[in-house]
Amino acid sequence: MTKPTVGPLLRDWRRRRRRSQLDLALDVGVSTRHLSYVETGRAQPSAELVLALADGLDVPLRECNTLLLAAGYAPRYPARPLADPALHQARAALRRVLDAHDPYPGVVVDRAWDVVLANRAAAELLDGVPEALRPNVYRMCLHPDGLAARTRNLPEWAGHLLHQLGRSVALTGDPTLAALEREVRGYPGVETAVTARSSPLEPVPLLVPLRLDLDGTELALFTTLTTFGTPRDVTLDELAVELFYPADDSSEALLRGTRAGQLD
Repeated sequence: MTKPTVGPLLRDWRRRRRRSQLDLALDVGVSTRHLSYVETGRAQPSAELVLALADGLDVPLRECNTLLLAAGYAPRYPARPLADPALHQARAALRRVLDAHDPYPGVVVDRAWDVVLANRAAAELLDGVPEALRPNVYRMCLHPDGLAARTRNLPEWAGHLLHQLGRSVALTGDPTLAALEREVRGYPGVETAVTARSSPLEPVPLLVPLRLDLDGTELALFTTLTTFGTPRDVTLDELAVELFYPADDSSEALLRGTRAGQLD
């Protein structure tokens, strides 16, 4: 099997980002002709130009390494396991964020949206979800054996999740994420639920909440996503902290009350 060369890969990323050759060339500081030659294989780019083009196209660090390899250069960015001693400070920072967020749920996810760290409140929220689904946020939320059965606003929440997953696929071009998107869209009721979403003429809420049924009581949560600002490691570049907050006073009381009861 022939390995892809750097020119077509760069062209694919440029088209995925919907950038013209002129626009990208001006942004990076090269001539349009030279960029065209690079994309067609008539010119060999330096490692610095590959990285400059990747930066201009917002290419993730993992794919930056792929571009460098395709151009004949060594990868620039390491991909250490999260447990690696070199990532101790970053790992400790993530744990502090999660612990400080308790009694509200919080998780750290990787690029595949697998949970790599979670606080106690998040673990309690997932009580009863099969272990086979737990590593992945989308499987947990959309599978009928997961949280989908407890989600009161499944059409709205599933629509939000699928839009988010689609953006991840577009950003990374990751075939694993594309396969995950096809998988969860095939779960019973997911496509039907999304099709049955509210009319666009209805009032638009400030945030899309997750409304869970907890033994007849509703728990409404909204989320935030936080990433590292200046990662130079593939693992850190692909991590995100998802923190859940109560969307109303009764949900806040429910979370704090449950927590207080456990501490007594």
